[in-house]
Amino acid sequence: MDIFKFAVPELIFGRGSLKYTGICAKRLGAAKIFVVSDPGVEAAGWTQQLFELLGEEHLDYVYFNDVVANPRDYQVQRGAELYRREGADVVLALGGGSPMDAAKGIALVVSNGGKIRDYEGANQVKRPLPPMVFVPTTMGSESNISQFTVISDVERRLKMTLISRTLVPNISITDPLLLTTMTRDLVIPPLFDSLAHAVESYVSPIASPFTEVMSLRGLDLLIRHIRNAINTLHIDDLEQLAVAGSWSGMAFTNASVGLGHALAHALGGMYDIVHGMAHALLLPHVMRYNLGVSLKKMAKIGTILTGRTLADDEETALFGIEMVEQLREEFGLPSRLREILPDKTKLPQVSRNAVNDICLLTNPRPATWKDILNIYYEAW
Repeated sequence: MDIFKFAVPELIFGRGSLKYTGICAKRLGAAKIFVVSDPGVEAAGWTQQLFELLGEEHLDYVYFNDVVANPRDYQVQRGAELYRREGADVVLALGGGSPMDAAKGIALVVSNGGKIRDYEGANQVKRPLPPMVFVPTTMGSESNISQFTVISDVERRLKMTLISRTLVPNISITDPLLLTTMTRDLVIPPLFDSLAHAVESYVSPIASPFTEVMSLRGLDLLIRHIRNAINTLHIDDLEQLAVAGSWSGMAFTNASVGLGHALAHALGGMYDIVHGMAHALLLPHVMRYNLGVSLKKMAKIGTILTGRTLADDEETALFGIEMVEQLREEFGLPSRLREILPDKTKLPQVSRNAVNDICLLTNPRPATWKDILNIYYEAW
């Protein structure tokens, strides 16, 4: 058997586990915590509850909320400047993928210097980061588990992918009660990100026996609970989707992702599209592109998504791809890129950006920029 590496943070999961946030930060040596969140989480009331919990532990904090969807490189720099000026010592992220990715970027620049662009790619980080405690308020991105962070380079109009073991938070606290303030429109896009994590990590050429079982378990839980969760927003189903996301997160941070994420990153960098929305539009096309080189695995995915095994592997796999498209239609998402993009004139440049995304290295089938452009045109 080959040698495998597996990295995850310390995981705390369960209803009411938010109350352990201050205790965990203190255990990591916190005296002045750098809290990263965003206005949406504030409006839901979770930041105030967090501040009260930190107060109960007699912990000082400084608050940074200059974060938007697809966090910008200049926001990371501003956060790093504030961190240094205030003399913070532990990073605590509360929110979805954007605050968590921004928090990682801030921790990286604070500890290693320079600008976030200096660390684009894999294994470019040389020095340890400050201790990090992450508390997700959504499911799907799993930045609270992964060794990835994605930051938008405004000048180049692309999303930079940074990968390093040092980007794995020390402690991840998932409290499913935090999901109860999400609306249907907020829940849907991250679930397609979670779906892409499960699919792409499973067919990744560096998948292992450890990651494969997690990819499939995450996919199975997601498909079992996604409809009830979207239709009712019931805590029991949301909780199971959080478990599903955690399984898929542990899989993809160790097996990586592939072409779908390269395409979604490039599209998001150029057009500022919500990441999960990009996956909803592109994942079926990526699955078809990879079908010939990952047929047995794609058939297994098809069986889990549909609950059926058809006459042969190809039919089963194609049926699974159709299920992804059906879910997109059921939830009222766009089915064509033209519905959300102003035009397609920049797609050749987007394709050239995508071919340089590090996530492409772990796609089971190689792709040139022209292959990628054809996929974008198919989705158009």
